[in-house]
Amino acid sequence: MIQMNNLLRKKLNKRGFTLAELLVVVAIIAVLVAISIPIFTAQLDKAKTATDQANLRAAKAAAVVEFLSGDGDAVTDKFYDAESGKLVDALTDITEGYAQGSNVKDTSATPEVSEKDDVIQVEVSTAGAVTLTWVDLT
Repeated sequence: MIQMNNLLRKKLNKRGFTLAELLVVVAIIAVLVAISIPIFTAQLDKAKTATDQANLRAAKAAAVVEFLSGDGDAVTDKFYDAESGKLVDALTDITEGYAQGSNVKDTSATPEVSEKDDVIQVEVSTAGAVTLTWVDLT
């Protein structure tokens, strides 16, 4: 009987976490989440801008290649297809837009802000000046 009472006391004395301890843990997690969300958002914006800048550089490189491989004629009304990395003649040849909708801050493109799912229109003058323009795919 005494042994059974000792066993019951041991089971009853086992306690879990108190409500105050659980609230402290929840508060710490909430603070960590509140700190991390703006950091992740800023990194996402940087990645979108970097993607748009990389597409502009690749479009310019593709335009220069086409201009130099031609007979010196101007390259007009061409569009950069990011999937293939080549210039195409019509917007219908591009299945989906690739712009991320960021402020690319690149003076070689007009406008400097791309809209989501835009594509790059490329023109090269006979003098070799490259003009890049964000245009709507639709």
